[in-house]
Order: sequence, then C-alpha cells, then structure tokens
Amino acid sequence: MVAAAPYVTSAVTLTSVVQYAPSYLPAAYNTTRTSVITKTVTVCPCTDSLATLASATYNPNGPYVNPYDYSSLPFTWPGKPTKGQTTPAPQPTAPFPYGGTCSDKYEAPAWIPKGSHSLVPGIPQSGTNGNSLWGDLTCPRLPVDGLPPYGSGGSSSLTYSASATGSLTYSVSSTGGISAGSSVTASPSPCGEMPDTGVTRSYDLHVAFQTIAPDGVQKNGITINGGFPGPLIEANWGDWIQINVTNDIPTEGTTLHWHGLRQPGTPWYDGVPAVTQCPIIPGNTLSYLFRADLFGTSWYHSHYSAQYSGGAVGPIVIHGPKTAEYDIDIGPVMVSDWYHQDYFTLVNQTMHGDFPPSNNNLINGKMNYPCENTTLPCTPNAGISKFKFESGKKHLVRLVNTGAEGIQKFSIDNHTLTVIANDFVPIVPYTTNVITLGVGQRSDVIVEGLSNSTGVYWMRSQLGTDRCTLNDGVSPNAVAAVYYEDADTTSVPDSTSDVTAAQLAKCSNDALNQTVPFCSETIDSNPPSVETIDITFASNGTSFLWYMNNSSFRGDYNDPVLLETKVGNLTFEKEWNVIDVGTNSSVRVILKNHGLLGAHPMHLHGHNFNVLAEGFGEWDGTVVNAANTQRRDVQILQNAQDADTPSFVVLQWANDNPGAWPLHCHLAWHVSGGLFVQMLERKEDIQKEDFDADVAQTCRDWASWTGTHVPDQIDSGL
Repeated sequence: MVAAAPYVTSAVTLTSVVQYAPSYLPAAYNTTRTSVITKTVTVCPCTDSLATLASATYNPNGPYVNPYDYSSLPFTWPGKPTKGQTTPAPQPTAPFPYGGTCSDKYEAPAWIPKGSHSLVPGIPQSGTNGNSLWGDLTCPRLPVDGLPPYGSGGSSSLTYSASATGSLTYSVSSTGGISAGSSVTASPSPCGEMPDTGVTRSYDLHVAFQTIAPDGVQKNGITINGGFPGPLIEANWGDWIQINVTNDIPTEGTTLHWHGLRQPGTPWYDGVPAVTQCPIIPGNTLSYLFRADLFGTSWYHSHYSAQYSGGAVGPIVIHGPKTAEYDIDIGPVMVSDWYHQDYFTLVNQTMHGDFPPSNNNLINGKMNYPCENTTLPCTPNAGISKFKFESGKKHLVRLVNTGAEGIQKFSIDNHTLTVIANDFVPIVPYTTNVITLGVGQRSDVIVEGLSNSTGVYWMRSQLGTDRCTLNDGVSPNAVAAVYYEDADTTSVPDSTSDVTAAQLAKCSNDALNQTVPFCSETIDSNPPSVETIDITFASNGTSFLWYMNNSSFRGDYNDPVLLETKVGNLTFEKEWNVIDVGTNSSVRVILKNHGLLGAHPMHLHGHNFNVLAEGFGEWDGTVVNAANTQRRDVQILQNAQDADTPSFVVLQWANDNPGAWPLHCHLAWHVSGGLFVQMLERKEDIQKEDFDADVAQTCRDWASWTGTHVPDQIDSGL
C-alpha cells in the first residue's frame, strides 16, 4: 500500500455474535437477532492495524532498560523556596543555544548530519515508535465519508482484526441495527441531533512500559499496544464505543481519559482516578463504554499522574457531517514536546522545584536530534514523519497537541491553512498561515494542494517563544516532510517559513471574533451560578505549588468524588477542590492567571464551554460575539501582563450533564502541582443514575492491591 492509493476494495463478511447489553441502555438493545451480512467496503490496512494492532505482538514485561540522562539542564526553576519566600523568580534564565553542542555538525531544521543530504531514517519504525505506524508514508488516510457499516437504530458490536495481508474483518453483534443489503443512511445535519446508528465499536488497549526512541534517543517510555503514539480509536457520530483497557504496567495503576467526549449518561467512564474511578491495578482490565456524542478530532491519554508525558496517548476520530469539502483525509497529525527522562523522574523533579524543560519536539511521534546533547544512546537522523500530498486536491489535516507542556505553532511552508473546527466544534472557515495549539487543543484544517507534482516542503510545529513554553533551547522546532506525488521521498526540503517572530511569541489562541461556531447557540446572559477563580503559583513552605483560590489539589485514589456522591457521601476534603454548582441552569467561571510564566490551556471535562471574553485586568462585562460565542473544550489562559495585572478568560456552559467534571490546566507539570478543580454537577441526579458495577470494582481491586503495594503518589495524582 502507498499513500497515493491507500484504500483497497474488498468483500467483508459481518457475522453476528451475542453482545453484552448494559443496564442503562434501552430495552430494545437487549433483543438479539442473528444475521450474516456481506458488504463491499473500502478499507485501509494501515488504519486498521493502527486501530487495534490485534495481530501485533508485544511483550509488556520484555526488555526494559532504565537509562538516565546525565546531561546538564540550562536552568533550575522555580527552585526550592527560601525562608520567607512566597513566590519564585518570575522566569528562568536563558536556555541553551539552538542546536546546542556541536550544532555545526548538523543541518537545521531536521538535524541531518552534514553531508548526508537524505532523509533515509537511521532507525526502522519499530525501533523509534514500536508497533506504531504514525509518521510513515504508508499511513494513514481515513475515509472521507465515515466508517462502514451504517445502521439505522438498534445495536451492533464490531470488533476489528487485521490479517497478515492487511485486510479488515468486522465481527458483528446485531440487535436490530444492521440488515443484509443495508445502505448508507443520509448524513445528519451538523447542527441537528446526534444520530442513533445502532453500532458499538470495540477496541482492546494495553498500557505498558517500553523502551522507545522517537527522536533517536533511547528512553523508557509508556506505550499503548506496543506503540507510540497509540492506535486510532475511530467511530461514526452516534456510535457506541467499547474500549477494554488492560494495565500491563507491573508497578503502578493507570486509567485512560477520552478527551473532549462529554460522557452524557456515563460520567463514570470519563477515566479520571480520584474523580470518576479508582486506578486500574496491574494486570486488570476495565471496559469503558460510552457514546460518540460529538464529531471531529480528539485524543485519549492516561490521566494517572503524568503517564501521558511518557507516551500513553493516541488519537480519536469521530466521523460526522462535513461543514466544508475536502478530497483526502490525511488523518491525525499529533504534535508534542518530548522529554528524554522517564515520566516519573520528571514528576519528581517538578515536585522538588525543578520544572523540566522539554528536550525536543515531535510530529506524529518522530523527529531527529543532535546527539551530542545527550548522554543517552542516540542515533542521528533517526527519522522524521513524512506525508503525501496530491496536486490540486484538498487535504484534511487533523491537528492535535498531545504534549506535556508546550504551546505549539503549526504551519506548512508555502501553504495556506483553512481552519474548519476547533476541538469538537465546527467553525465558520477562516484562513491563516499558523495554528496555535495549547496542550489538549485540536484544529481540523483544510490544506489545498499546490500544482507542483514534484514539490517537497517542510511541515513545522514550533514551540512558542518568549514566556510561552519551557524548553532547553536545543530542538524546539519539529519538522516533517510533505512530498507531492512525483517527488523523491528521501529528498530534503529547502522551503522556508513565513511565520513571524511575533506570531511565535504570542501565548494565546486566535482572536475570539475570528473563531465563530458553524452552528449558532445562544447563552444565558444572567447565569445563576458565577465563580471567580484566582490561579497563583506560591510556596507551601517546602515547595512551589499551583493554587486555585488558595487551594492546591491532591486526589485520593481510594475515594473518587463521583462514587462518593453516588452513595450520598458529600463531605469532601478541602484539597479535593470540589465546587458544587448544584442544579443551576448554567455556570459562568471567571479565571484569573496571576503567573508571569506559564499560559494555561484550561480544559473542562463533560462540556464544551462558551468563551465569552479574554484579556488583562478586570473583565468589563463585554461578551465577544454575544449572539454566537466561541465554543470548545480547551482555551488558553494567557500569562499575566505583569505582577499587578492578571490575565483573565470567561467561560460559561449549560449545567445539563450530571457528573463530577474536572476543570484544570492541561500542562502536565501544572496539574501535577495542583492546578485542578472539579465541578460537582446535579448531585441529586447522579444519585439516581445506575452506575456500571465494574467502576466500583476498580476501587475494591485498588484497595486490595494497595494492601500489599504502596503506590508512590508524589504529585496531585492526575
């Protein structure tokens, strides 16, 4: 298979099996009937292997070295507080110079050893990224019209498996939704109700330690199904998704969170330890089951401490109605800062006064590195990500910031970017030369192919400068290669970027009046619940921590707030940072950032929020685009203007989804340091819901396991 023609047509047999029907599904879902369906569909072997890697082999307890990087860091910040010190120095000293030691041996921006003149990778894909195929020319392209099969009600359970030849097999349980000869249903309106497809798509994911080298530098990471980044979770809008998550980490718990999906009716499957569940213990499996209630691009990640910064991440694509035309779906393009030490070492440093600067920056899990700057095993020119474009075609690029700390600035040399969605919200298209993405943010972008069939261009994702991002200065700018259909796919691009220094230094998203939702939605101009939350970075006497209204979060893995609420235990510890918003119709939160270093990408679980305003000082009550405010689930809260002038952002949402919903900064080191609150929404309705028993079982198992194993919780836990 090649990227220019990644889909093949084949006959797929769908054979029914009996499906587990949870108690909260309608009674009709329990009526099972048998059917055999043969359909001719287009399938992508690469996408399928990413989706489940069912035929892949990996050993979670296999070779796992524990190298340690003894390279010096350019600074120590914020340090330990001295006696009487309440706030740290405003920012660290300057980082290393670009390229670091012996930078003259390499050609920027891809750090190719001088004289090589080629992008032939020095390490095979299995050596850099394990089982993952992201970043390889053969993978992936996604279907532009959604996934087969298409139901019209009822319930079906699909399990994917990949054969040696790469063909796709669906094993289906049908209870009324799919029949022989069924046709594709008409696409629902993007502004209408979620369709009832009657389809459940099933996946198996394993979280494990693994030695990887995404940039040529060998490190101990955490993978999903033996690869970094992890496999694709893919569904149609309105499908159910069942994901069986097994913890193959032998020494600690884990969970997975399905970022941006609102979990209506299933808040216990949001995947946050100490909030919605107890951690999954080593060797155990938890089956998450939830609705694909929104459409667009997102990601999943561990929410246990900062495991995701070590590699426990993967993309989610929910196919839905188009709001703009395109010819080719390139698939997820994940951008992330990268660290050469293991995640636990980084968290330990964070909690002892040494916020770690990133060492590199990746696109789809790949980038080169100038090896003289590390003491770890390192292979130069290990391999960068590569993409195929077609002349005159419109390409959908699904951008996701899956990093730990860095604000990303994405661009493609010589190409214009048309933004059609932010997070899970379609917007009125607008064009730009650079996309700003805070951690957790996504943008769906259409890129029109140029007429040059032999063209070769750099795709770039650069870390924000000035006070936007902590990096060591050596390699903050990730690149990938874009090849047109007749280009030599080992050649090195020589294109240049038109992104300005001012654009790189801007620590905020595009202006609110520029990002208008495609579907109009009005808001309550006088919400009954208004909260003002001041965010500060201050000393607790021994370390510097993040505080929200003078309280730094620390979770209790044994007592999730949602489960305590279910059984009527409503007395919460202060450090759990629970804000009870009751049954009010809507909630408005005014967030103020008093910190000079560190813009905060603020993420709310369970909702898309309306962004009413942002700025510095005090909000004057003006709402931007009051008739149709921007909506998304992550918004960057800028750095304070100065010591006396905080930044602010005003968020509002309908209080219509019972649950315990985290509102937190998505920077790994900030949430580890306590920048987290949780909104307890409609607690009486929570108590009326029928929780799945397997969630409560996680707590019984965790209590039993921790009776003989002491979890090393050195941070907030999230």
